[in-house]
Amino acid sequence: MKAFAVLALFIAAVSAEVYFKETFGDGWEKRWVKGDKEAYKGDFKLSAGKHGTDKGIMTTPDASFFGIVATAEKEFGNEDKKLVLSYSVKSDQALTCGGNYIKLHPASVKPAEYTRDVPYFIMFGPDQCGSDKKIHTIFNYSGEAKLWKKTPRPEADKLTHVYTLIVNPDNTYEVQVDQKKVESGSLEEDWDFLAPKVIDDPEDKKPEDWVDSEMMDDAEDKKPEDWDKAPETIADPEASQPDDWDEEEDGKWEAPMIPNPDFKGEWKAKQIKNPAYKGVWAPKQIENPAYKPDVNLYLSREPLQSVSIDLWQVEAGSVFDNFIIADNLDEVNAFIDSTWAKSKDAEKTATDAAEEAQKAKDEEARKAAEAEAKSKEDTKGEDEDDEEKDEM
Repeated sequence: MKAFAVLALFIAAVSAEVYFKETFGDGWEKRWVKGDKEAYKGDFKLSAGKHGTDKGIMTTPDASFFGIVATAEKEFGNEDKKLVLSYSVKSDQALTCGGNYIKLHPASVKPAEYTRDVPYFIMFGPDQCGSDKKIHTIFNYSGEAKLWKKTPRPEADKLTHVYTLIVNPDNTYEVQVDQKKVESGSLEEDWDFLAPKVIDDPEDKKPEDWVDSEMMDDAEDKKPEDWDKAPETIADPEASQPDDWDEEEDGKWEAPMIPNPDFKGEWKAKQIKNPAYKGVWAPKQIENPAYKPDVNLYLSREPLQSVSIDLWQVEAGSVFDNFIIADNLDEVNAFIDSTWAKSKDAEKTATDAAEEAQKAKDEEARKAAEAEAKSKEDTKGEDEDDEEKDEM
């Protein structure tokens, strides 16, 4: 039994196929083509970013559109196979508005003709603008972009993180961050690929005698006879006529009006439970004649071949690295182990040390500012004492 398991793992490893891999070593500029220069004013430079150890490509400058695309050696598809898409990204600046996602494109997309309008099969990765922060997973299905109903939040620190999407041929999926699952489920349930299975019956109408008011006035509750006795406003009893008031010029003086503390407002009967209440009415559900199942929701209808970074950023400085697209999660995890996992601890240690050093510097500056302010205050006090002595 053990020998069979080992054999199965060996066969899986041999059959695993890596379609695309990029660590931005020598010659990356030839493998990646910048998109339309009029549409994409932003650029990319090789950098590990602050406190990083592995170099990737960094967005620059701020407030720019960025577009760059690379092509796999050959076309690939995902029919009856798992599709695993993974990459790492970090932001040296805290994004207030911008994306850190990537796109997977059909083979028909030509790098030399890359623009913001070219079709994509999947758009995946972190995005935020203001308080709206989410990991996008958007599929192009029948020519329409289908948004993910779930909105997991991306990592918010300035460290490198790995985002991985797994699309399975049984129409399920999983999203991982740093090799840990953050979401999973059914493609049909979590995206509006298809028309709903059931809909409201258009022939089902709410009965005229249906009571949908849960509460009602208490018929036994009567308004007290003196309820409206107190007016809404009264003359201010503490006000007095000004000494300089002239009735000939100003007219007869009247105290200003103020809210009456005894005013009770509009009377309303006490609410009690309605014995005739039937609940919230809803029409019957019927099968939707427009619903057509699709066992191939996971499938790219066209061969795939290119991957791109296509986004807007208010704050640039994002470092993209360690791209891999394959049909086997073990293969992808082995790649992540050999790249991000080896450097993450060193990056965190360096980042923590830099943050502590900055805190110490800020505290030193704060104390210096306080000392300077106190010195100025002491000097001012001494000058005032000297002036008083001179006057004496």
